Amino acid sequence: MSTLRFLVVLAATMFIAVPRPAEAQARDWPNKPVRILVPYAAGGSADGQARIVALRFSEAFGQQFVVENRTGAGGAIAVEAAVRSPADGYTLLWGVQPQIVILPAINKVSYDAVKDLAPVSVLGTNPFVLVVNGKLPVKSVAEFVSYAKAQDKPISYGTSGIGSIAHLAMALFAQRAGLQMTAVHYRGNAPALSDVIAGHVPAMFATLADALPHAAGSEIRLLGVTGEKRASQLPQVPAIAESGYPGYNVITWNGVMAPAGTPQPIIDKMAAELARAAKDPKFAAKVTAFGVDPVGNSPAEFAKLIAREIPQWKEAVAIAGVKTP
Repeated sequence: MSTLRFLVVLAATMFIAVPRPAEAQARDWPNKPVRILVPYAAGGSADGQARIVALRFSEAFGQQFVVENRTGAGGAIAVEAAVRSPADGYTLLWGVQPQIVILPAINKVSYDAVKDLAPVSVLGTNPFVLVVNGKLPVKSVAEFVSYAKAQDKPISYGTSGIGSIAHLAMALFAQRAGLQMTAVHYRGNAPALSDVIAGHVPAMFATLADALPHAAGSEIRLLGVTGEKRASQLPQVPAIAESGYPGYNVITWNGVMAPAGTPQPIIDKMAAELARAAKDPKFAAKVTAFGVDPVGNSPAEFAKLIAREIPQWKEAVAIAGVKTP
């Protein structure tokens, strides 16, 4: 073999044998603990779901995944901390719908959720449930709309706070149903639901997890779910979309995100593990305990979900009139 031919073969062999930097980094990742920044305090639904994933990742990847709760500014502080972190796979964000697609439509934030973050995978989604006080003389979405229109003044509804999903979801519904409604804001879903049960406000959109324990009782009545189809946990309750309002589809979601620029092989590695987890009955049972349907989708599918939701929530914010100057 000539010297020139030998050098050409050697160079080709080295090119094939030496992995590209991103691939090498992904193969070595993780070799130290990984942080997952959660925009809410410990003990809530989002925090609980993040901890389920942290445990799964710790077991799957052989390194500790640690949940860090970063509260403040409606969750923006956690997002800002994530986007400022090195894009090396060692700082992740627990991406929750309000901070990604709602908060930027209400307030000026220092991040661009599309440009500054890389979607990894959605753990799961869940709808809200239109609930009314058990003594209200309605048994369906249609009856509720007729009842509301027949009142002398706008019917009130509870929310979990100004600009919350429960608030904006009802604003969207009221607009599509042609209703005039008055929002009564609470500091969280639980106190709002308590007042619906007590009859102080007649209705609200409750989280699925909070509504489920009351499904068989008489304190409240569950009229419709906000997803595009019926919830697996409440198969007897129709979707609002099938109750005269086709296209109405409001869900909330939680998932893993990373700073933009995180090597794609690392992102794909995590997404593949969440996809496996979503199909694991034991893992799925932990997720459904939060009223959540496991998803485990791809980074591209997660990105499409975000892109689809941005205009919907901009519309809802405009209808509700909660955008700040």
